[in-house]
Amino acid sequence: MPAPLAATPLIALDGVAFDLNTTEGDATSARITRIGLARIKTGKLVPNAQSYRLAVPGETPLPEEAEFNGLGRLKRDTLSSLEKVLGAFEAYVGKNLLIGHNVAYDIGVLRSEYQRLERPWPGFIAIDVKRLARLVAPPLSSDGLPDYCRWLELPCSDLQSAGATAMATARIFESLVPRLREKEIRTLAEAAAACREMMSHDLGDAISAVPQFADTHRIAQLDSYPYSHSVSEVMTTPSFIRGEATLREAMAMMLEKRISSLFATNGIGETGIVTERDLLKAMNERGAEALDLTVASIMSKPLATVDQDAFLYRAIARIEKLKIRHLAVKSASGEIIGAVTPRDLLHQRATAALVLGEDIDAADSSAELGAAWGRLTRVSRSLFNEDIEPRRIANVISAELCAATRRAAELAEASMAADGWGTPPVPFCVLVMGSAGRGESLLAADQDNAIVFEKGEPGGSEDRWFEELGSRLAKYLDEAGIPLCKGGVMAKNAAWRHSVDGWHQLINGWIRRQRPEDLLNVDIFFDSIPVHGEKALGEEIRDYALKIGNTAPDFQSLLTENARKWSAPFTLIGGFRTEESGRLDLKKFGLMPMFTVGRVLAIKHLIRERSTPGRFLAVSAKGVGSANDIAAIVDAHKTILGVMLEQQLIDAESGIALSPRVEIARLDGDRRSALKKAINQVRTAIDLVSEGRL
Repeated sequence: MPAPLAATPLIALDGVAFDLNTTEGDATSARITRIGLARIKTGKLVPNAQSYRLAVPGETPLPEEAEFNGLGRLKRDTLSSLEKVLGAFEAYVGKNLLIGHNVAYDIGVLRSEYQRLERPWPGFIAIDVKRLARLVAPPLSSDGLPDYCRWLELPCSDLQSAGATAMATARIFESLVPRLREKEIRTLAEAAAACREMMSHDLGDAISAVPQFADTHRIAQLDSYPYSHSVSEVMTTPSFIRGEATLREAMAMMLEKRISSLFATNGIGETGIVTERDLLKAMNERGAEALDLTVASIMSKPLATVDQDAFLYRAIARIEKLKIRHLAVKSASGEIIGAVTPRDLLHQRATAALVLGEDIDAADSSAELGAAWGRLTRVSRSLFNEDIEPRRIANVISAELCAATRRAAELAEASMAADGWGTPPVPFCVLVMGSAGRGESLLAADQDNAIVFEKGEPGGSEDRWFEELGSRLAKYLDEAGIPLCKGGVMAKNAAWRHSVDGWHQLINGWIRRQRPEDLLNVDIFFDSIPVHGEKALGEEIRDYALKIGNTAPDFQSLLTENARKWSAPFTLIGGFRTEESGRLDLKKFGLMPMFTVGRVLAIKHLIRERSTPGRFLAVSAKGVGSANDIAAIVDAHKTILGVMLEQQLIDAESGIALSPRVEIARLDGDRRSALKKAINQVRTAIDLVSEGRL
């Protein structure tokens, strides 16, 4: 299946539901008398449908039809030749997925008609709602559309024409999506794989006629630079001027410093920007008297910003989307510390891949969020094919997972306000934890989030408000294709939603009690990163945890002992000890002990760095331990991450459930040797910290 379609969440799918009326039941000899089409956009039926009637020799044309009760409006038919209709059909479908009922028959008829006309087969890709329904439906009397409509409580009073049937098929698909998600079937590839597994004894296939899309694994002229460099590397130093200063003063400052923009703040604390174009525009409109205007009176606000640690692709996409020439750069505390312009990014260009983050930020529903999130697999594949370092790709995935969580929180807040919950009762912060907090997420990521709020008691009014926020946040993410955390690490659960005082008490308890479940919780929390709300609250709680952990050597020792439980996944003769499936869990045997040791080092040495390699390198910078050993550990981390990422890309495109497990037989001899060498460095990392050398 083409990679762009394979990883698309069903909730975000663009497709065309279709149905054929034919002269007989034999697909090889049947002639088409009518084609019905209904468009699906981000998983939802677009109300208007299209229908074509065909002039078939020996057949009496059916009467024209205009509307169908309860199903939406149908565009009026016109009698046409088959060749003309097929051209219109191809244009309407484009490269979208076809969705049908008993689709193998319809595809067979279409193929026969194409062969009869000696017309090139376009290579449509189609999925059957009958087979999708069998994955989730209770026993029904038959597999007919009326049975599905009754079960799903959908209107389908008239299914005698192709147009009405196409719209009913679209409605059925739309209603099946949430039921499939409950079965952990989220993407098109997963749906196809589930159908194949269940229906392997049946003729045909759940998905048929895979098209030959050109070079689906690559994004045109992908430049790796914006994915491997941050905004802070290219930004210029910002220049500020008083808001009450005149444009004459602003012009003089720009000429003196040879700059094209200035930042300013007005009397009510709003920060904006005034550019040389703003000055020219004011002078063109008002003449010389414009020079006496204040900067605050013409500056642009609110200020368009980007975080200093964001990758350049984020800045490029924002400039492209907003059609601006100056973008302010802000620090973690919200201070304006720099500026970037198209000139700074001259050798870059905003492709479809680059605007992924902007689409996440602009999503207005879980379907739109899922559509953007679903493209992450394609972007990751393109970067992988361009030999971008795996850690950089993990950084991109992690950044967009944080962005998706932030956007889901914004949508949750907005929906609560619309439903009468009002505004947040106290300042709060949403945190993302675990691998995304470390910047090391891969495509198998799920939800790990928490909420800290300024004050309030468990079960009190504030806590209930944030419980609702956490529940809606989790729902938006789950619907978009980021599944619920199986371990329950989500803000909708009371254990991960506390006031500042509540978090202090909880952290003290974790470190004092030192139970196995406490170690798991504290492991996740030390990697947290604020993504929404008052970020200072999140940073304060994490700093508190670091400081308390730093003063508890017995706690650090217990974390180290936990890492020492690791054992190498090798047989007596040196081969890999795999599961029955032939796979090896590289999180368990590779990454987990490494990031556990890195976390111990961060606590022991009060290192605020979140990433595992960054923590090891920060210790090395302090002159602690062997620089060669640490370099080998960091390189091993990259190797393991790369093998896992490649496997997840293959699995995502094949509809196999994503996991940290890697198929060892897929690796050639050299790659197996490199992986074995990398896993052996896990022991080195554990020994360094357990022997007190770090």
